[in-house]
Amino acid sequence: MGRFRKVTDRFSVSPQIGIDDVAAAAAEGFTAIINNRPDGEEAGQPTAAEIGDAAGAARLAYQHIPIVGRPTSDQAAAVREAARQGKTLAFCRSGTRSIMAWSLGALEARDAARDELVRQGASAGYDLEPILPIA
Repeated sequence: MGRFRKVTDRFSVSPQIGIDDVAAAAAEGFTAIINNRPDGEEAGQPTAAEIGDAAGAARLAYQHIPIVGRPTSDQAAAVREAARQGKTLAFCRSGTRSIMAWSLGALEARDAARDELVRQGASAGYDLEPILPIA
């Protein structure tokens, strides 16, 4: 499985990316990056501003929507909305918060059924079964 884990044709997730990964994302056709990692969560991680500057230099849209723990409804909606900008790469420490937020946003907006989201998560290497609420 590649570093950028494809969930749909327009949405992928990743563990923490570095400055060089921003250019790689642009080269792979991504048009937007969503950073779900709070600054200072781990020593040595690039800051939101550094990733934002690299995204700007690569002409990518950039949103910083930091999530600690389970995404709130507002955070899920913000990720869902930000992901509508085009082919989007979202990241956090492991990618789990990013896919959780996107999936919860899609579920709350009724953009996708729970079973479909669980399948998409599994195809990207994430188990959403215990995370997504049963309607």
